[in-house]
Amino acid sequence: MAKNLLEQLREMTVVVADTGDIEAIEKFKPQDATTNPSLITAAAQMPQYQGIVDDTLKAARATLGADASAAEVANLAFDRLAVSFGLKILEIIPGRVSTEVDARLSFDTEATIAKGREIIAQYVANGVASDRILIKIASTWEGIQAAAVLEKEGIHCNLTLLFGLHQAIACAENGITLISPFVGRILDWYKKDTGRDSYPANEDPGVVSVTDVYNYYKKFGYKTEVMGASFRNIGEITELAGSDLLTIAPSLLAELQATEGDLPRKLDPVKAAAMSIDKIDMDKATFERMHAENRMATDKLAEGITGFEKALEALEELLSKRLASLEG
Repeated sequence: MAKNLLEQLREMTVVVADTGDIEAIEKFKPQDATTNPSLITAAAQMPQYQGIVDDTLKAARATLGADASAAEVANLAFDRLAVSFGLKILEIIPGRVSTEVDARLSFDTEATIAKGREIIAQYVANGVASDRILIKIASTWEGIQAAAVLEKEGIHCNLTLLFGLHQAIACAENGITLISPFVGRILDWYKKDTGRDSYPANEDPGVVSVTDVYNYYKKFGYKTEVMGASFRNIGEITELAGSDLLTIAPSLLAELQATEGDLPRKLDPVKAAAMSIDKIDMDKATFERMHAENRMATDKLAEGITGFEKALEALEELLSKRLASLEG
């Protein structure tokens, strides 16, 4: 019997579910799962997950006591909700879950370090080994430095909102466990900038960007894992077959599962090691120069942080309303 594309992809790449929807994770049985503020906010509004939201709010109330204000309770619950979803997800998957630091801390190294430690402490208090958690941090220079400190403490990190080679190199040189370059968002920017409606999959700017990062890492022997993210179509996914990991939304997992045909490996560490690639020495000045020269990365990093901040604000409002409903 012929294998579908998802089955073939799993033979060369770790498949990760990009969702906070626990039912979708149960359906597709990925190795790992990733969440972000937008996904958690969407999941928190689904009727089937009101129990998780309500339990988190009740636990926050119990922690703070009857005298705490509704705003204080909602704020503590907001801090804990991503971990609550993460704990449920870890009951299903065999691997790791990524939980994101508040995007509003993206340019504050010390606050990001503190929040990363706090997230890990919540998981450990619930009996989860720290090596099953990836702390998700935006790929600003400040975020990368925070992640470097956490990694030295044995706290593994996933650097997200990554759009340029400079970000990827800085992550690798700082010993980060994993990066999540955003394929689809890169494509979105180029389509808008050029006025083009589409690109062939092998010329997709997001695909080209992640391929360059993968080849650079394998050429120079970096241990940091590459996990392509934010896909717009299955063509982007099949062009990155062979990447260390790919995190894929449920709708595209379903499309891969429903599609048959040959899936050749496109990314290969042996081939990458034989390539002629110039090494770039990365420091803060080089990072900032390369970032300023890359309009796409500059625009999309700022846009991504703003988008996650808005999702967090929406989640805070949702929790406040839900708490008012629970407490009459």
